[in-house]
Amino acid sequence: MPFPFEMAVDPTTLLLLALVAFIAGFIDAIAGGGGLLTIPALLTAGLPPHLVLGTNKLSSTFGAAIASYTFYRRKLFVPRQWRNALIGTAVGSAIGAVVVHWMPAEWLNQMLPVVVFACGLYLLFGKTPAAPLDADRPIAKKRQWPQSLSLGFYDGVAGPGTGAFWTVSTLLLYPLDLLRASGVARSMNFVSNACALVVFIAAGQVAWVLGLCMGLALMAGAFLGARTAIGGGSKFIRPVFIAVVLALTVRLAWQHWFGQP
Repeated sequence: MPFPFEMAVDPTTLLLLALVAFIAGFIDAIAGGGGLLTIPALLTAGLPPHLVLGTNKLSSTFGAAIASYTFYRRKLFVPRQWRNALIGTAVGSAIGAVVVHWMPAEWLNQMLPVVVFACGLYLLFGKTPAAPLDADRPIAKKRQWPQSLSLGFYDGVAGPGTGAFWTVSTLLLYPLDLLRASGVARSMNFVSNACALVVFIAAGQVAWVLGLCMGLALMAGAFLGARTAIGGGSKFIRPVFIAVVLALTVRLAWQHWFGQP
């Protein structure tokens, strides 16, 4: 049976939400940060805050799936090299989604703008690797556990900027260029979204009509965004990524430091 606010959403609002989701999917496939658009949009549509995260996970899973598959098909993500990260992300995300209902996250929200801004400064002034990773070159698998568990947990608890965090941390930890780091980020984003979504579905905290409509729009935007990112390479991703990170910093600071919606 649908939720009452799902039945009250008029076609115009649904169309606007789908448009927002399409733009978010395009941006998220390139640089992450699509939640900056979809979460406020869902709040504006009248969803209670405790349903926003679950519904956003549903729609985001669609976009992350198509983006990660696009990078995988282009051989920009090799799953066997990231087995530990895939497992750690799944476990961390599920745990985060379980504890989100009672864990106070105010301290995390206060620190988030600082962390995101530091990521932006690193990419803005730091030199990212330009050489592509050899497909057969081994990845330091021990580093994947703390990275994946922490980022998976964060995505289960909150989520904004997870893709950006994955991209920057992957650049710092492994010999990858920006394009392949984006492929890793999109793939891990899909895993964390899907695992957290299972928990939210079990808790009955998903608005299916809105989530599915936005999810289809996200898929279209993510497909176009991933192909654009791969075609443009790191030279295209870099300015978009920096812009998204700076926008994410401003948005999170405005919301969590100054108490504005």
